Amino acid sequence: MDLFTYDDASKPGGKLLADRIRPRTLDEYFGQEHIVGPGKLLRRAIEADQVSSILLYGPPGTGKTTLANIISNATNGEFVRLNAVDASVKDVREVIEQAKANKSLYGKKTILFLDEVHRFNTSRQDALLPAVEQGIITFIGATTENPFHHVNGALLSRSTLFELKSLTHEHSLQAMKRALADKERGLGFMRIEAGEEALQHIARMANGDIRRALNALELAALTTSPEPDGTIRITLEVAEESIRKPTIKADESTQYDVLSAFHKSVRGSSDAALYWFLYAVERLGMDPMTFLRRLIVACSEDIGLSNPQAMVQAVTAMDAYHKIGWPEAKYNIAQAILFAVESPKSNSIPIAIANVMQSFERTKSADVPLHLRDAHYKGATQLGHTGYKYPHDFPGHYVEQQYLPDAIRDTVFFEASEQGTEEKMKQNQQRRRKAGRSE
Repeated sequence: MDLFTYDDASKPGGKLLADRIRPRTLDEYFGQEHIVGPGKLLRRAIEADQVSSILLYGPPGTGKTTLANIISNATNGEFVRLNAVDASVKDVREVIEQAKANKSLYGKKTILFLDEVHRFNTSRQDALLPAVEQGIITFIGATTENPFHHVNGALLSRSTLFELKSLTHEHSLQAMKRALADKERGLGFMRIEAGEEALQHIARMANGDIRRALNALELAALTTSPEPDGTIRITLEVAEESIRKPTIKADESTQYDVLSAFHKSVRGSSDAALYWFLYAVERLGMDPMTFLRRLIVACSEDIGLSNPQAMVQAVTAMDAYHKIGWPEAKYNIAQAILFAVESPKSNSIPIAIANVMQSFERTKSADVPLHLRDAHYKGATQLGHTGYKYPHDFPGHYVEQQYLPDAIRDTVFFEASEQGTEEKMKQNQQRRRKAGRSE
């Protein structure tokens, strides 16, 4: 009995269906037309056996490992697989030494496929660099994590990055139907009748993860009792039992992306801001405090003085969360989020901060004007620390005088907008400047 043969209809021998049916050529490959479609760079490179060092980045189940396998089938060179979870620097160095021998003795290239490359720490990634730079090995890395966060910058710069997109439920449907028809590697040797409704359900629940869809299909086939004529009928009910709601992994890249989506949504969409917050906490298991902190920042960065009450709402929501906890505090937090999104917006505060920071480059030091210096000690007058005008002694509680260092005395850092309560501030600024010019 070989690896792909079933002892009987209920006992799979060897590999799982998803591994047996894995595409061997680009013609069998599902999706990613943007990188391996007809005429695309990566497809041409694979077909010509001229693949250079590349990084394959994308969610689980999008075909990164499968694409590496297709490259291994298409190359005349040595193809070596390592998994970053258990590979060591010693393993990498052994591959490099063998690659040197292959190249010098036989003129044969070596392709190293490193799965889950984000699990490689910096020192282990560094061990690859010289061999990649010198062309001793062709490096192929696969990762579900953002490579700009997890891959050595030098290694990243020497590789061509290809981003794989999430597959659709249509791709999963195609894969399952191919598996049902394939008698050699799939389930075609079994008498299976799978209802379209059942396959559609599995495809939808797999959410673009073909491996997950095939695993569910195989489970349904192996756990369903045959009818008297030997037919295995996979109904919607069977499909529902075979595939459950997925547990979403909140890896670091996902957390960064969702938090970014939340903050950007606070600037423009109540619906999206509330969605990303609840999605992160309820589905990804992220800490509500992460979003409360970001919301408080946004209340100054994106709303600011146009509606100062937004920060009050956000800080109060944080206090409520500390006092009553989750899930009850979701109502308080949702209130603060919606209040922030629907508030008038202004970025005058971050602009003012940036303006001040830029001024530091122009003025290396700043001497405090004499009239602003501390005068609460004997001898201050003798040092010339006089001339300060107390604003409350003047009409409107304001008087024009120099507050900044001499080099930037007339610089304007903060410009109030016409949004919300900042409109009154803007009018006040204009009134002060007019008063200053008239003196």
